[in-house]
Amino acid sequence: MNRWVDYSVMEEEINLMRGPSGLGFNNVGETNQQYVSKDSGIYVSCIKEDGAAAQDGRLQEGDKILSVNGQDLKNLLHQDAVDLFRNAGCAVSLRVQHRLPVQNGPIVHRGEGEPSGVPVAMVLPPVFALTMVAVWAFVGY
Repeated sequence: MNRWVDYSVMEEEINLMRGPSGLGFNNVGETNQQYVSKDSGIYVSCIKEDGAAAQDGRLQEGDKILSVNGQDLKNLLHQDAVDLFRNAGCAVSLRVQHRLPVQNGPIVHRGEGEPSGVPVAMVLPPVFALTMVAVWAFVGY
């Protein structure tokens, strides 16, 4: 079955410090070998464990990299983009585009460490039991 998925696009500036293994991600795409149909952009293909990108946590596989240290990546060949990443220095600023699936309800932003909510299936049985006890007590007296 072919299903359409709606996405919203969010841009973010991510600053990484180059580590012993570089920036800690691989990229794909270019003008001659498009990763996404009709888009010659550069995309993150793999986040390396314990690399700078993994430790930061914001860069994700599938993100589109728009610029490196302010230099636009539009219409670059893959090797030119790789060279740009390699020569970017220790402190690297990435302008990234995330594609986020659209939710059916409102988007709720939670702070770090806040609970994500309790499933309804865990709440209903105790509420039902308390209701039954209250009804039994009311009817019994």
